[in-house]
Amino acid sequence: MANTHTSKIELNVELDENRIPEKLTWSAQDGGITNEEAKAMLLSVWDNNAKETLRIDLWTKDMPVDEMKQFFHQTLVAMSDTFNRATQDEKMTATMKDFCDYFAEKLELKK
Repeated sequence: MANTHTSKIELNVELDENRIPEKLTWSAQDGGITNEEAKAMLLSVWDNNAKETLRIDLWTKDMPVDEMKQFFHQTLVAMSDTFNRATQDEKMTATMKDFCDYFAEKLELKK
């Protein structure tokens, strides 16, 4: 029998009196990360039984809009890379990358 290892990633959300996120921190012991602060997070989980994506999208109330735009652009680029690694669909990956370039251009993210 193969040896197995369990890795834990922990997310903590501090809320204000209106249940709006004020502080996000995360830890990943295997990655050497302990209570690292973040301003936003997107988490997607595939529910195999329902055949649908479950998600948690959080950002702190002091997350600047310009940084949120950068965050989304970088996330879209990373998703394109992940899609390519998972499917080897070069044609759709190129289409996704074209959209990422368009997104960045329209938001004036590239100087």
